[in-house]
Amino acid sequence: MTIKAVIWDVDDTLFDYTTADRDGMRGHLVAEELLDGHETVQQALVRWREITDRQWARFAAGETDFEGQRRDRVRVFLGQELTDAEADAWFERYLVHYEAAWALFPDVLPALDTLATSHRHGVLSNSSLLVQDRKLRVLGVRDRFEAVLCAAELGVSKPDAQAFHAACEALELAPHHVAYVGDHPEIDGRGAADAGLLSVWIDRDGGHTSGDALAGLHRIASLAELSSILDTHTRFGAPSTFR
Repeated sequence: MTIKAVIWDVDDTLFDYTTADRDGMRGHLVAEELLDGHETVQQALVRWREITDRQWARFAAGETDFEGQRRDRVRVFLGQELTDAEADAWFERYLVHYEAAWALFPDVLPALDTLATSHRHGVLSNSSLLVQDRKLRVLGVRDRFEAVLCAAELGVSKPDAQAFHAACEALELAPHHVAYVGDHPEIDGRGAADAGLLSVWIDRDGGHTSGDALAGLHRIASLAELSSILDTHTRFGAPSTFR
């Protein structure tokens, strides 16, 4: 089965979100003089990430909108009943520090260069187009992708098959002609596989163990491995073994 296109996740796949969020929040906490409320900087950072994950889950489930999850992240973290304007202002100040730490992973540009002439490219993210389109432009790679689709505008989030199918439709390709690359084993990996795409899960830190739930996914530690997987599927079809 010929793979004609690659659709990419953004955060922690192309863009080093975890590092940017950690370093940005550290700088923000210092600037806001908020470190005294936590035993350690690391404790504060872990709590921020946990709150972020919970609020993103609410957004993905349709329980709040994109702006609402941002505001609630701030309110829960500070433990304060802030107005929308106050929460927005606090988050905007955080963004200054966060965006200063933006960077692609080192293996991204080499991988995109290798696949530039052999495959088409798109993006599917559980964020908003306003955020991700600007991020890709700042990082200098927006022109690498024919289409950028995001959950906030689609009205459906990964791992729902409708999200993956919408991305395929944007490229006018059937799912079996498309590979999806993402960092989350369930939301990205299992979601893409269940939607009929060739699923490639990038596990950069090797922190997950394989199991029945991950059977059929192609597991890689670096994007340098991606071209060989795509080439194998183009030449020989689509094996279903977990790698």
